[in-house]
Amino acid sequence: MVVYPGRVRSGAFEASTVKRAARRRRLRAVPTNTLALNPALSALVGGVVDYAGLFPPAALGMSEAVRAYASYRDDPARAMLGRFVVPVSRLREFDDAAATHLPHDDATPWRLSALTGVDVAADVDLALRFNERHAGDASTGHALVDALELKVSTAVEIEAAMSRMPSQFTAYFEIPIVSDPDEIVEVLRRTGGYAKARTGGVTADAFPTPHELARFMVRCRDAGVAFKLTAGLHHPLRGAHPLTYADDAPQGTMFGYLNALAAAMLAWRGHDEMAIVAALEARDPAFLRADGATLTVGSDRLDLAMIAAARHETMHSFGSCSFREPVDELPIATITASSSLH
Repeated sequence: MVVYPGRVRSGAFEASTVKRAARRRRLRAVPTNTLALNPALSALVGGVVDYAGLFPPAALGMSEAVRAYASYRDDPARAMLGRFVVPVSRLREFDDAAATHLPHDDATPWRLSALTGVDVAADVDLALRFNERHAGDASTGHALVDALELKVSTAVEIEAAMSRMPSQFTAYFEIPIVSDPDEIVEVLRRTGGYAKARTGGVTADAFPTPHELARFMVRCRDAGVAFKLTAGLHHPLRGAHPLTYADDAPQGTMFGYLNALAAAMLAWRGHDEMAIVAALEARDPAFLRADGATLTVGSDRLDLAMIAAARHETMHSFGSCSFREPVDELPIATITASSSLH
């Protein structure tokens, strides 16, 4: 069971922006040492946040983002932490910034998800070289690029990339979902790739509709293709939030990551798009209940094995430029949902 005592510590580099955002949203203060995540909720959110502090709206420098990630690996909420997201083109910069933070000896290596550029073949080679530098008893410290993220728009691009993709990498392909992605998801199934969908950004037009995201989840479910999401998922529940950390930032309606996870559970259970849209649009935290080792989404009940299988086969993670907001707001969302969450 994961317990979040007190307000979990963070670096000043992210804390200042999050505190300003929290004041703007007038979040009700809830002492997190009053809430323990039970096994069902822990299984649902384990390793779900891929930390992308280098990217907007946080847009931290490499040293700041690395220090933040290092602190999160020792954080009471570390069970929610996934990979460090970094462009392949900045891996050498990462080497310099992380030299004093990476583990040695038998410690678990830092896991990285690296974003490729235009020349995929060259970037794959750079990622392989990075892994060679940080393998085994490397004096550079242990780190491992075990996932690559590629932005594509056609099936041909996927086929070309997967034809030369080393088996040591999990390849996530960011695909457009405004139109029906049925054909491109089928190519991912055939080639062994995984999907990635963008769920927001720093402007309102970067957000897909609930129907578009639900259709994406159904197409992935039907093809047996797991996926990750990225952007716009800083908050547990759907609602209106500032789109950036600027004092005069416009507001927009954002998806909640608990909504996305609940929707993925329903997709895995075989529900249709309408049910998945309802989960994505829900604003009342009571739509999701975690009672001991059982998760209830609507009328569906999932035990721990089912939650793990659904996570493995549907939504792996989501990229977020903040770790603090998803973590620190989770008790605020869940503590108001049901006393069964205690």
